[in-house]
Amino acid sequence: MKKKNKIIVIATIAVIILSMAFFPTIKRLLASQNGSSVNGNQSSPGGGSGFARSELVVTATILKPQTLNNLFRIRGVLLPDEEVDLTFESSGKITDIFFEEGSFVQEGTLLAKVNDAPLQAELKKLESQLPLAEDRLYRQQTLLEKDAISQETYQSVATQLETLKADIELVKARIKQTELRAPFSGVLGLRQVSEGAYASPNVVVSNLTKISPLKIEFSLTENFVNLIRPGSEVAFTVDNSLEVHNATVYAVESRLDVNTLSLFARARYDNSEGKIKPGQSASIQIKLDEINDAIVIPSISSIKEMGRDIAYVYRNGVAQEVEVITGMRTAASVEIVSGLSVGDTLLTTGVMQLRSGMPVRIDQFIENHAN
Repeated sequence: MKKKNKIIVIATIAVIILSMAFFPTIKRLLASQNGSSVNGNQSSPGGGSGFARSELVVTATILKPQTLNNLFRIRGVLLPDEEVDLTFESSGKITDIFFEEGSFVQEGTLLAKVNDAPLQAELKKLESQLPLAEDRLYRQQTLLEKDAISQETYQSVATQLETLKADIELVKARIKQTELRAPFSGVLGLRQVSEGAYASPNVVVSNLTKISPLKIEFSLTENFVNLIRPGSEVAFTVDNSLEVHNATVYAVESRLDVNTLSLFARARYDNSEGKIKPGQSASIQIKLDEINDAIVIPSISSIKEMGRDIAYVYRNGVAQEVEVITGMRTAASVEIVSGLSVGDTLLTTGVMQLRSGMPVRIDQFIENHAN
């Protein structure tokens, strides 16, 4: 058994030695066969290529002259045109509340009232004295015309009548202070008190907000302070809406803020439908200048390569590299000063994969709009 194992070991070693000796020869034979196979696949009977180069599927746009707006973008906040906390001028128990929370009220509408019974009683008392005082003054005037009394006596009676009338007006004014009326037309907030509560000038009954028109407050850095003046037009959008609204600047601060070196300004927006609420933030666009008949391409259609700006156009079924000079840039577009012409078919996708002369197939044409 030991002899048999020894023979197996010797045979295995012999096989390994022979394999190592003939390995270079076998490797050369395999390489020669692979080369012949590859050459046979690449060659055709006619001597041409056996595979067509694959096409890259892209989208494109035909360049047209456009109007390009250079826009300056900032953030602002929407403020109510007027806003006030509603409080009584006098103190007393609230006897009546006439408004509904969140409702629209006209200027002068009676909203609530505190107890005015003592004042009403005092007014009634004073008004009851008025006919007698007026009659006394009439009699004194008749006597004065007959020289039956002195001018001083007549003047004393006249003064008493005027004092009585002044007391009546004073009580009426105090009664008005027991009434809470809307100082302007607007939308009421939530009610903060109930009937029977004791009101004072420090107790807020509700809030009144004028939401049409709205004010838009924003600030500009010192580099752009000359862009804005009363009458300037601005456009803005609010969060969660793509609708663009237009507003007119009506006031600009007289000087820059010393801490931020910013200039504050306010614009007014009609908001006639009341869709926009005060307190919302606004993305504001201010037009710096406008370029007519500009050639504009999407920003993603142009790349930098070796310090150059390049784009690709479609010519005779292949992509053609074009060096371009760019001008104004916006959020999604770039102006082309030279290198492209109106009517060129610009390739808009796959730009990073494209090479000059590469076959391409246009899958879709898209509209190109300046932004």
